[in-house]
Amino acid sequence: MADNFDAEQKRYLEGFSHGITAVRLTGGLGTGAPAAPPAEPTGPDAIHIKAQDRTVRNGGKLAEQEKWKRAENPFEGHNRLIAEAATGKAPKPEDNFRWRYHGLFWVAPAQNSYMCRLRIPNGILHHWQFAGIADLADAHGGGYSHVTTRANLQVREIGPEHGQPFLDGLVDLGLTARGTGADNIRNVTGSPTAGIDAQELLDTRPLARGWHNHILNDRSLYGLPRKFNVAFDGGGILPVLEETNDIGFQAVEVLPGAAVAPGVWMRLVLGGITGHRDLARDTGVVLAPGECNAVADAIIRVFIENGDRTNRNKSRMKYVLDAWGCDKYLAAVEETLGRKLARVDPAHVKPRGGFDRYAHVGVHAQVQPGLNWIGVVLPVGKMTSDQMRALAEIARACGDGQIRLTVWQNFLFSGVPDAKVAEVEARVEALGLSTKASSIRAGLVACTGNRGCKFAASDTKGHALLIADHVEARLPELDVPVNVHLTGCHHSCAQHYIGDIGLIGAKVVVSEEGDTVEGYDIVVGGGFGEAARIGTEIWKAVKAEDCPSRVESLLRDYLGQRAGPQESFQAYTARRGPDALRALAEDRMLEAAE
Repeated sequence: MADNFDAEQKRYLEGFSHGITAVRLTGGLGTGAPAAPPAEPTGPDAIHIKAQDRTVRNGGKLAEQEKWKRAENPFEGHNRLIAEAATGKAPKPEDNFRWRYHGLFWVAPAQNSYMCRLRIPNGILHHWQFAGIADLADAHGGGYSHVTTRANLQVREIGPEHGQPFLDGLVDLGLTARGTGADNIRNVTGSPTAGIDAQELLDTRPLARGWHNHILNDRSLYGLPRKFNVAFDGGGILPVLEETNDIGFQAVEVLPGAAVAPGVWMRLVLGGITGHRDLARDTGVVLAPGECNAVADAIIRVFIENGDRTNRNKSRMKYVLDAWGCDKYLAAVEETLGRKLARVDPAHVKPRGGFDRYAHVGVHAQVQPGLNWIGVVLPVGKMTSDQMRALAEIARACGDGQIRLTVWQNFLFSGVPDAKVAEVEARVEALGLSTKASSIRAGLVACTGNRGCKFAASDTKGHALLIADHVEARLPELDVPVNVHLTGCHHSCAQHYIGDIGLIGAKVVVSEEGDTVEGYDIVVGGGFGEAARIGTEIWKAVKAEDCPSRVESLLRDYLGQRAGPQESFQAYTARRGPDALRALAEDRMLEAAE
């Protein structure tokens, strides 16, 4: 019937609908008579509606996104969204938000199209799924994909009328994009070498799959105050960066004498959000692996009820923890669970095994005799669809048929027999890719940048490659891995604060008239795992064209001033201090002037 109304009538009805929503949120119209008490919310959205109502009763003004969720649930509006997209029409802001519940992001003005972000538990795909995504990218998108920093894939340049066919194609592959955007729990990450790593304490694959299915089958876990990240670390040689997640589960070995039986437990850390300069905090809680889903569920329900629904900049779980402290938050979790959580003194936890910062690149022996995993370097995470199909065939013919995505924007082949290693390396090289990387490229991470994201201030992927080219040409003697992370905006998708060198996009003013060029603020000394640390800003508003030489200056000084090859870049920056590092830029300008 909507087709029978003209544009002005449709605008009137839309305003009327929004007015009705406002009445529901504020308790009724001022008619002089007392308003009837609203009906008690029921169903899967009740926990969210009650939290919204409580916010309004306490004098808060709901954020626009909260009003959009209230006016029309994104799942209930799906058929309308499909019908409108089929006409080729770009979505309104509120419908762009709703589409994200289904995994589609309208990214104009960067690109007049959708980006689709998938859900791949533990980042592991079968070869036929990988090839199938390539086919979908050809049929409905731009013919390429990007590996993300959540060990996930995203496909870009999907026209409006192609959005739902793309999602349908994922279902045919046994995949989904449900809940990968907006105020929902994102793709669950796990150790990339789960089940094949001799050092690991626990295989994270069953835990990641279990949590993945838990999310998909409980609608009450959608529509949080803000997005939410969960990761499982199995204690292996390759980190999953669980300390950057809202919830991190870390496999640890509890020693005799603790309050729980000795053996492998999952340590609980909370509140990681590097874009807000915070890493997850150790709660002292340990769980049996089978308890993780129930505890994560309770943690999220406490967040649903108490997270900020008025200020999007303060709506992450970190801010509830900041206000309450871990003890109060965990008490609320225990009340939700109906039981106490076990705690262990850190003195009774065996130190975690070390990391190999190159373990995601090149050939590494698996725990299974005669088999190997092989990490492939992807230029800032990008693959063409032709490359994807060829890589899928390599996995089928030479390995166990799996593609394992990593948080470092690359992937691993697994189950490759010793006799097939040389063949894999040769076939990868024939595709224009490599299983070997320089010290700078192995840890090079970049978000989408302004070529595909409206929030980004700079072309992060393009500038990342320029930095790598510059450093490789001038510092061939660089002999240790150095992580350089470029992110385009405050969302910190590339987690610049945990890079050895981190760059965050900024507009640099270059004239009195206010003209700007692309550039970056630069931080140093970040880290992860046993060296987890938020980096320190040393330079602001550096033009993009000057960033390669700034990075070179840092690395050249490191090579000349380090206390031997054993001193990491992070340790060097801490020892030198920010003032000495800032002076490097002035020294370089003086050298150039001479």
